[in-house]
Amino acid sequence: MREEPLRAVKVWDGWIRLVHWAVVILIAVSYFSIQAGNMRLHFLSGYTVLTLVLFRVAWGLVGSDTARFTRFLRSPLAGLRHLAAFRRREPDREIGHNAAGGWMVLVMLGLLLAQPLTGLFADTGYGDYGPLAKFVSGETSDRLTGLHHAIFNWILAAAALHVLAVGAYALLKGHDLVRPMVTGRKSLPADARAPRMGSPLLAAALLGAAALAVFGISRLG
Repeated sequence: MREEPLRAVKVWDGWIRLVHWAVVILIAVSYFSIQAGNMRLHFLSGYTVLTLVLFRVAWGLVGSDTARFTRFLRSPLAGLRHLAAFRRREPDREIGHNAAGGWMVLVMLGLLLAQPLTGLFADTGYGDYGPLAKFVSGETSDRLTGLHHAIFNWILAAAALHVLAVGAYALLKGHDLVRPMVTGRKSLPADARAPRMGSPLLAAALLGAAALAVFGISRLG
């Protein structure tokens, strides 16, 4: 059987890759900073995560084709069908997220948004508290602080599941999902249609707006 001709297609813009790898680093920074008692760095890491996630949500509405929720979120049934055929070894023809991976992205974004949002109301009990903690009762702040700690464990569990899934795709299906997220390009059939990339100026404006909004919130405390 003759192999299907392939060509390198740009599937992930630099903004998606920036958010992806920056969040990986920031999760580690958030963990080790709290272990070391460096609350200044911990808050800075949390504000940066919130900025990036707010940008990612906005970019998911108006950004590149592969970034848009409407392009990669399919029905739960489609996700189950994809998982049912998981062990079938076949060429990787997905332009962006597959039917199951799209839902994983949504779950992860939800957790990454909830984590810094709860941190805004958190109180460590040692004089360090989020900028919005004074706007709620002590009981509410304590509840959100507990949730803040719990969500971080959920993020670690989701990240571990994600890594296992990427490894399983490589071993069982022969799909390399890491390289495209590094280079932005993926080997696809020669007739594959390249997705539209979003405007860099629009992306920069959205990221700047997210940063300003988070900075404004941080000053409240």
